Amino acid sequence: MTLAKIDDARRRARLGVRHLLSTRAASVEDVADALVGLHATDPATVFLSACARLEQPTVADVEAAFYDRRTLVRLLCMRRTMFAVTAASAPVVQAAAGAAIAEKERLKLLQHLADGLGWDADRLAEVEKATLEALRLRGEATAVELTRDVPALLEQLVMAPGKPYEARQNVSSRVIRVLAADGWMRRSRPLGTWLSTQFRWAPATPWPHVNPDEARAELVRRWLASYGPGTEADVKWWTGWTLGAVRKALTAVGAVEVELSSGIGYVLPDDLADTGEPEPWAALLPALDPTPMGWQARDWYLPARHRPRLFDTAGNVGPTVWWNGAVVGGWAQRPDGELVWRLLDDVGADATAAISREADRLTSWLDGVRVIPRFRTPLEKELAK
Repeated sequence: MTLAKIDDARRRARLGVRHLLSTRAASVEDVADALVGLHATDPATVFLSACARLEQPTVADVEAAFYDRRTLVRLLCMRRTMFAVTAASAPVVQAAAGAAIAEKERLKLLQHLADGLGWDADRLAEVEKATLEALRLRGEATAVELTRDVPALLEQLVMAPGKPYEARQNVSSRVIRVLAADGWMRRSRPLGTWLSTQFRWAPATPWPHVNPDEARAELVRRWLASYGPGTEADVKWWTGWTLGAVRKALTAVGAVEVELSSGIGYVLPDDLADTGEPEPWAALLPALDPTPMGWQARDWYLPARHRPRLFDTAGNVGPTVWWNGAVVGGWAQRPDGELVWRLLDDVGADATAAISREADRLTSWLDGVRVIPRFRTPLEKELAK
């Protein structure tokens, strides 16, 4: 049987429409669902990713989704990475990816505690119970405030003993991380601005149980709806699962094979029709945006010759400039907040003008705030001088 073909141009058209870059959304919740989740390792990414896709972007609305409406939550999930997902999709994401990560984090913590402090599982459970009770009484608290109530959180582990980078670390951050991964605590409004990493914590209830196999199938269905077509390797990389788990989930959703320029890919069974050609579009996306981080194989939207300048050595993408579904440059902010960008390809006068307008839009939205990516890349550092 001859496979349907989806060429690179069709994939780029799908990307523009489905990732809300050729048309914009009304709410941050719509953005998060359209992309399955927004990368949240760097707090600024969520806001900048939303800004690029919202009709009327504001910091206040993104904050309200997190801390007032609570329709957006942060989860440690795919690839042991922090994502912001909608509360409605959180049970699926947790069961499909977060729960396994939480279990590994707990086992790793117990090993560190046993080796470094002589704690066993009962001692950890005792400290966790005291921590949650302290948090309940406070309503919200920073990690520092919780250590005042639970002195055991101030006990220290020696990390990387004997190495040049040996360091001592309070157990508080690791205990809180495991409690959050299990769903007993959630990040609340940070101290300082929307760029801050000093989160307050609030009590939470673990998400409702979802059958893990059903959850993995549903997560793959959502990924294919947003990112498809994609290869087995793309899904494996994005989820962090084994190849066996990926294949089982693809079978469960009835994914069908298609021919891509890079080999065999998969789409949902009812998703072979053309998306249609969107109006020309430009975008300035932030470091770690979910679109450039959505696939393992990236040649169809990001030329290999650009990667050394746009990625760090750990594989984290920096700020990118897009034109009609392809990465054509990068951007940064100088110390005074001025936004600067550089094209790595000749895209013509019309494209350059559209990119300039988008840069002006982002400059106006930032309103003098300077964002420094957590993971800096060669071109970003060069432009930011």
